Amino acid sequence: MTAAQPEFEGARLEAVPLYGRRFTDDTEELFREMRRDHGPVVPVLLESGEPAWLVIGYREVHRVLTDGQSFARDPYRCHGPDYVPPQNSGYLPGILMFLDGPVHAKRVGAIATALAEVDQFELRGDCERFSDRLIDTFAAAGEADLIEQYAYHLPMLVMGNMLGLPDSQLMAVAQDMKMMNDGREDAIDAFGRFVVTMTELIARKRERPGPDVTSRVLAYSTELTDDELIGDLLVVMSGGQENTAHWIGNTLRLMLTDDRFSLTLSGGRRSVGQALNEVLWEDSPMKTSPPRWAVRDTDLGGQAIRAGDVVIVGPAGANADPLVRPAIDGHSGGNQAHLAFGAGEHGCPDPAPELAEVMAHTAIEVLLDRLPDVRLAVPEDTLEWRPAFHIRGLSALPVRFEPTYVVQRG
Repeated sequence: MTAAQPEFEGARLEAVPLYGRRFTDDTEELFREMRRDHGPVVPVLLESGEPAWLVIGYREVHRVLTDGQSFARDPYRCHGPDYVPPQNSGYLPGILMFLDGPVHAKRVGAIATALAEVDQFELRGDCERFSDRLIDTFAAAGEADLIEQYAYHLPMLVMGNMLGLPDSQLMAVAQDMKMMNDGREDAIDAFGRFVVTMTELIARKRERPGPDVTSRVLAYSTELTDDELIGDLLVVMSGGQENTAHWIGNTLRLMLTDDRFSLTLSGGRRSVGQALNEVLWEDSPMKTSPPRWAVRDTDLGGQAIRAGDVVIVGPAGANADPLVRPAIDGHSGGNQAHLAFGAGEHGCPDPAPELAEVMAHTAIEVLLDRLPDVRLAVPEDTLEWRPAFHIRGLSALPVRFEPTYVVQRG
């Protein structure tokens, strides 16, 4: 059985390709053109050639995220067992983010409860320790790529420690997560190593629980199989890794290129907290979220959505919607009504956003403290964005600074 085809199939030339350099490099301008030509709900073509709807209106995005009766994460609520989801949808059967209803609520509840017990003061100390460790590897060189050598590894090191992985395994797991998220040829091998590592971790924590997230999830999810537990932990780690890493990277880019924040390097700047919040509005690391499927025929933003249609939410487009956020001066202030963390039952569960903010805030503060003269090493307009469907993040952020002496840490 194939998916129902959106109404615009007869006019494919009007559909906007949701792939290619334009979608990667000039997302902000592309979303403005989409809004002008189509309104808040846009007919698009995926890279596989399949049609879908991209939702970029704030109110419409909020409706899709919170109306689980009309928009499902599980495609089999709309299609039979032979349905094949779009190739770049990221759909994996049985994975937490594609479950609906009570099963999803119970498994997310276990993770949320386990995360709620994380001591945020201890977390900040761990973030400082891992930030220093990473900076030590390049501080004496006078130059670095702050994505590859810093922002991309820090969240995984911190989360791996939070899960109870031994210190000796953290960097290897961070590398495997990067391979999987990048979709490299060796991603399958990396996933195999990840499964082995997590299977061993679960076995250790069943035998000897500790004050870590994995032990708590095991206590709250006694009926789950190892495969289900590994899948749930993978969702937590992968989502936190990608979004937090590029929240850090995009914020560093802002602070290194915007005069309001570049003064930070010599004092008198806007705060790191302001920069982090502005990025969630202006340069959100979540460009699109995993797809939903329309459960029934409905009207959304003036478009006729048919049951079975693929519906993709664009948080970055929603945050830029002028109907809810007039672009008077382009600054977000303290407004935190953005949708960068999603909403509804599939939004980031509390307290995940708070933990991510602790990681991001600490990472930037430690870097600026250690390397106060850090500066961009290339022209801003030469920075390149990752060719990723869901993520808005830099491929590299090369910087220079005065080489510093590295203290031997015990």
